[in-house]
Amino acid sequence: MYYPNSMASDAAGLLAHWGYGAIFVVVVLGNIGFPVPEETILALGGYLAQRGTLRLELVIAIGILSAMAGDGLGYWRGRRYGRRALERYGRWVYVTPARLEKACAFVSRYGAWAVFCARFVAGLRFLAGPLAGATGLRPLAFAAGNVLGACLFVPTVVGLGYLLGRVFGDDIDRLVHRVEHLALGVAIVLMVVVVVARVLRARRRVPA
Repeated sequence: MYYPNSMASDAAGLLAHWGYGAIFVVVVLGNIGFPVPEETILALGGYLAQRGTLRLELVIAIGILSAMAGDGLGYWRGRRYGRRALERYGRWVYVTPARLEKACAFVSRYGAWAVFCARFVAGLRFLAGPLAGATGLRPLAFAAGNVLGACLFVPTVVGLGYLLGRVFGDDIDRLVHRVEHLALGVAIVLMVVVVVARVLRARRRVPA
């Protein structure tokens, strides 16, 4: 099977070599803050399940278990090391103090619901566990949000990959290739707009 040279192709190669173990490791790492293609690996797992390479029920089960495990590790880190560790770690993953403050207030206010909702927001997902631990959310409340979120998020993403495989079949490779070209074009346009805007702003600041 052909995959374009991209993050998707790297994830596909990982799945082809390590199978279910790759799903477990990548999803755990993604949930504790490492920049890995968590959603991509789950969607590819669903796609490969539709193509008969993997078993759908095992992809979903392992995805749920690894998502809960990753968030659980984050919760333990938050309870053990507190918010100071989060502030130091946040600098490495581009989480500003203002963003961390908002996320902390969100988790403190909504508790288990915040953990549940964060599962569906990529930029907040890996913060939910540590923040829940650091803000003193009770273990049972955290577990409820963690389990419910994983049990809805994982089947949704895996199911999307399965559906794409069923609808597009072998044409999905060409579809991904086109989407990548479109995304590259949009990124280039945005970069040009940003550069032009900064040049214009700099010219306005220069005294005549």
